[in-house]
Amino acid sequence: MRTDSGTAMIRPRWFLLLPLQWALLVGLGALVTGPWAAGRPLSVEDGVNRALAAHRTEVGDAASQAVSTIAGTQGVIAVACVCVVALLVLPRRPWWSEALFLGGAVAAQSAVFVLVTVCVNRSRPDVVHLEHAPPTSSFPSGHVGAALALYGGLALLAATVLRGPWRLPSAAALLIVPATAAVSRLYAGMHHPSDVIGGLLNGACTLFVMTRAVPPARGFTLRPPDSRLRAAAAADAGPGGRRVVVVRHPYACPDELAAKVRSVLSRHGYTDQHWTSTTAERPDGGLEALAAVPGTALVVVCGGDGTVRACAGPLVGTGTAMAVVPCGTGNLLARNLRLPTDAAAALEQALAGEPAGIDVGRVDGDGLPATCFTVMAGAGLDAAMVRDASDRLKARLGWSAYVLSGMGHLADPRMRLTLRLDGGPVLRRRARMVLIGNVGTLQGGLPLLPRARPDSGFLDLVLLNPRGPVGWVAAAGYLGARMLPHRRAERRGTGATTRPLVAHGALEYYRARRIDIAFATPQARELDGDVVADGTRLTIQVQPAALRVHLPATRPAAPVPADARTPGDRALTSGS
Repeated sequence: MRTDSGTAMIRPRWFLLLPLQWALLVGLGALVTGPWAAGRPLSVEDGVNRALAAHRTEVGDAASQAVSTIAGTQGVIAVACVCVVALLVLPRRPWWSEALFLGGAVAAQSAVFVLVTVCVNRSRPDVVHLEHAPPTSSFPSGHVGAALALYGGLALLAATVLRGPWRLPSAAALLIVPATAAVSRLYAGMHHPSDVIGGLLNGACTLFVMTRAVPPARGFTLRPPDSRLRAAAAADAGPGGRRVVVVRHPYACPDELAAKVRSVLSRHGYTDQHWTSTTAERPDGGLEALAAVPGTALVVVCGGDGTVRACAGPLVGTGTAMAVVPCGTGNLLARNLRLPTDAAAALEQALAGEPAGIDVGRVDGDGLPATCFTVMAGAGLDAAMVRDASDRLKARLGWSAYVLSGMGHLADPRMRLTLRLDGGPVLRRRARMVLIGNVGTLQGGLPLLPRARPDSGFLDLVLLNPRGPVGWVAAAGYLGARMLPHRRAERRGTGATTRPLVAHGALEYYRARRIDIAFATPQARELDGDVVADGTRLTIQVQPAALRVHLPATRPAAPVPADARTPGDRALTSGS
């Protein structure tokens, strides 16, 4: 399970099974060292160890040592770290669920093992040991448990992630490692057979808990071949009616709303409907392949701004139109496009209108692959507010949860940054927040970027830098005043002002087609309400009219075309 931003959704209640797992192993350890010790089959365990010790060879000793190396503490930690980093770095989007699943399995198994050995004290077999015996209890086997948690976890990922003929052989090959480790520990005289069984039980129980607590994704590949996806989508196409692809966020768009969307589309002639759900690894639901099928007339996005952003990327420059069904937390793009807040009504009105081109912001930076946004990109207070907003509060309060989160960051230190607009001179500034917007109105009609419009051909930037309570009051008063009816026409105007600072220096506005930002230290960053990796650099440029979006028939008149603007209007909104 995942959030809309792609991060893993953890189910904490399943971790309550770990104390039960510890209690089970402690109980078994007490039986193995107590009532069961004198009876069969435990009474013949030492004979198994002596028989293996009597048939040791140089080749067997070397093989046992090699297996102990990869199944030992240092080997397991090293392999686990490499695999977790690979899961986060190699795919086009980090596989958070898989990384947390694998790293959590190794860590949880180790924690249970250590706590069990504190309570259980069992001597090691009375044979010559091929390795140095650690002071911990022989029950359970830590090597075997760690090997099963790591390599068994990798086998589960291989079975659920990979596709093609190598899926099952790869999983089977990985499972050979803990099995070989079990034999190796017996051969080396380090554990009794019951210790090895205890280790296998510890690793297996840990994997069971982790598959429930942080379930890895299923049914995707590292680099899905576009040709296969497109062929599958083409085979899925039905006869008759206009073809529409519907990308649905499974939590933002419940079944009841999905049924309404189906009905609205059918009434408008889109009877050939193809639905796909978003996942963390494919937040666009595989849209690129589905939308590329000939005859696709429309893409409908059911979700919040994050889902719209993910779907915008594959559609930029293709000419395929998008319709937005706003059912997320913020829905800022829909609000700025004058769509109704009711999701079904928004789709109805959008399909009654015509598609029009809107701008898209193209952004990249350190640790951030090139991507796009349709609403806003931010760093500092804005990103920290989004990052720390509680999922529970967002479910209950909606966008108000961001306000509560932001109040906890009002005293955060100011950022030191440099700006370069359209290749001009470097500007050095301090700010608590920097926000670049393709649109400018927030929830409640707050005009944070008064002149920003999605079809202006420019991106608008604001630096928020209030100093003390007076600065915050000045910034709030300035923005609040522009919510008044007699100021709305003013903020929609095309004239430029010559004041570089407004509201006692608390707000500073710029406008450009390309914006380069460098921070002195890594800062929290967000794109359309999705938190991305912290970093020190952002490069953003506008792609004018790159995305076609269905808009209501009665929408505000378009602004002055870019080639008809005066030199003053082509300058930044407030100062330089």
